[in-house]
Amino acid sequence: MMSWVFSSLTRRIQKIALLVGVAGFAISFIGAYFQGQEFFLSYLFAYLFWIGISLGGMVIVMIHHLTGGAWGVLICRPLEAAARALPLMTVLFVPLIFGLSDLYAWARPEMIADEPLLGEKSSYLNISSFLIRAAGYFVVWIGIAYWLHKWSIEQERNPQPKVAIRLYRLSIGGIILYSLSITFAATDWIMSLVPQWHSTVFGLLWGVGQMLSALAFAILMAAAFYRPCSLSKEIVFNRFHDLGNLLLMLVMLWAYLAFMQYLIIWSGNLPHEISWYLPRVQGSWQELTVMLIAFHFLVPLIVLLFRYAKRTISILGTIAMIVLLAHLIDSFWLVVPSLRTQELQLYWTDFMAPLGIGGVWLAAVLWQFQKRPFILVRDANIKETWRHGK
Repeated sequence: MMSWVFSSLTRRIQKIALLVGVAGFAISFIGAYFQGQEFFLSYLFAYLFWIGISLGGMVIVMIHHLTGGAWGVLICRPLEAAARALPLMTVLFVPLIFGLSDLYAWARPEMIADEPLLGEKSSYLNISSFLIRAAGYFVVWIGIAYWLHKWSIEQERNPQPKVAIRLYRLSIGGIILYSLSITFAATDWIMSLVPQWHSTVFGLLWGVGQMLSALAFAILMAAAFYRPCSLSKEIVFNRFHDLGNLLLMLVMLWAYLAFMQYLIIWSGNLPHEISWYLPRVQGSWQELTVMLIAFHFLVPLIVLLFRYAKRTISILGTIAMIVLLAHLIDSFWLVVPSLRTQELQLYWTDFMAPLGIGGVWLAAVLWQFQKRPFILVRDANIKETWRHGK
């Protein structure tokens, strides 16, 4: 009965998400005709947000294979489903190829001729190299997600130590490859919007943000779909308490990295370094920066310090929703001011592009999600969950 309710609910949400996604795509692509640059800018930040959840989910699953523990029982299946949406995100990357000259100065030959710095970086920042590297990123990410999924199914059918060892070894190499690829992807897709600027911590900051958004998404999925039919309520509360602690840790880590990056650049006060921050801390953009500090850090930090909040599913789910929405704003903040440098301006594509990509992405994730049970009865972590719940 519970399985039927679970499948029915996921199918209904999947249909709604798909309809919203198709409508969002149709409306936002109209903007590509009337306002090309604004459309591609909106599409880029929306794309980075949604693919970030898939990549962050893949990393958290690998960390769970490395460390074990009962904390992953409620979230591994949603995160594996999110990682399985990476082939779809590869296809959704294609529209950005047609907007490279609208987004990146290094993709315009006249800008390279006028700007000596772009000429010096042209051996790395050029369209051919950009596309080759992007193809490499997707091959690495899809390959890791594929083998994680394949061996996870094998572990479910035949829970032998040798399968766990495969997942352990894959996770070691996968995290290393992810760390390298995400650093280069952050440079290509975000930092090169302002080619004069660079930061050695930016790739790590973006990666931590992906893990934060993925964990918030998984908490929402667990709160929405989990029904305590086989585990006691005490065990459920303990697991959400663990997830609340992890969410608090990632919130603090993200804030630490963001602040240290700003502090180092502020103390250096070099023109080519502060050029990225100046639009974001002046004028109407400053209000958005304050909003990020409040809802991406302060509010989650204060609430998650309380044990009661982490053990109350409705409160933790609300905080996860706030973090997820704040991270969407953070993706907007990372991308859009690089080209809209004067004032904060919102276009209708800024709303339609996230809905379009997000609706299709969520439909794909739910399609993968309902193929397997939410909690693996034969998983070794279930026994640990029972022990921790007593």
